[in-house]
Amino acid sequence: MGKFLLKIGIVIDFQEEFINNLKFYRKQKSVSQEKLAEACDCATGTIGCIECGKALPSFEMIVNIAAALDINPADLFLRNASTTVSNTKNLLRTELIPQIEEFVERRL
Repeated sequence: MGKFLLKIGIVIDFQEEFINNLKFYRKQKSVSQEKLAEACDCATGTIGCIECGKALPSFEMIVNIAAALDINPADLFLRNASTTVSNTKNLLRTELIPQIEEFVERRL
């Protein structure tokens, strides 16, 4: 029973984060629930139910929402996740790898 409750708690945490990020990006892009619903080909009430936690979106709906908001689906679960990954890759490529290569050259 304990593991089950733990899983429910984790789902609720992800759901709350998803809801907060959905609202954040929707408002940031000045998209109403109605316009988002149109773009996702669903009823206006569906977006409202997702935002108030009464409904869980399907994987397809998550992808549709992200596409309509012009964001990466990961950003709905962790705000700016795609930017963070991109920035990290860029940092590795431009700064750390050259430093490692220079270090190796000095040691050889």
